[in-house]
Amino acid sequence: MYEFVSGPLVWISFIVFIGGSLYRLVSMHKLAKKEKVIYPYMSLKYGLRSIIHWIIPFASTNMRRRPLMTIITFAFHICLVLTPIFLLSHNLLWRQSWKISWRTLSEGTADIMTVIVILAAIFFLVRRLVLSEVRYVTFPSDYALLAIALAPFLTGFLAYHQWLPYKTILILHILSGEIMLIAIPFTRLSHMLYFVFTRAYMGSEFGAVRNSKDW
Repeated sequence: MYEFVSGPLVWISFIVFIGGSLYRLVSMHKLAKKEKVIYPYMSLKYGLRSIIHWIIPFASTNMRRRPLMTIITFAFHICLVLTPIFLLSHNLLWRQSWKISWRTLSEGTADIMTVIVILAAIFFLVRRLVLSEVRYVTFPSDYALLAIALAPFLTGFLAYHQWLPYKTILILHILSGEIMLIAIPFTRLSHMLYFVFTRAYMGSEFGAVRNSKDW
């Protein structure tokens, strides 16, 4: 089982992730071309202004109104993206397979960032269960996506500390990471692909058309 999930299934997951992402981006481009009010109204100035503004913590009114949510959301996304990219063990795998490498996080820093992802995911789960206004717009797929995002970090944390049978948890860690990669283009996790484009359009519409700010 380990040989399969760490070999052929890795290739399959990357092929599906890259192919699916390209398909979704091309599809979005074709759909946008059909709409006569999207590309003609795109503005580099207002698009970049909006993107930069929304990636700065507490820059928008809503962020300032919900400081705890803002801190946890930014910490979650930063750690979710950077931890697997700069993790030492992942870097070693890239070096062995492709002869490429880059700077890595210390093991202690990576451990802390992993815990941040786990705690943030628990916070999001409790929030969906407790707050009626959030629970009302929550669907089973939302819980599934949260589990997909959490699983690689939880299993990686358990495998690193060897608190459970190492080989089993390692297989689950690799498998959950592959499931997440495959899910990105075909679920709402695809917002990682669309963020720049949707935010640029919103900024262009508000700035160039409505002459107002989108925050």
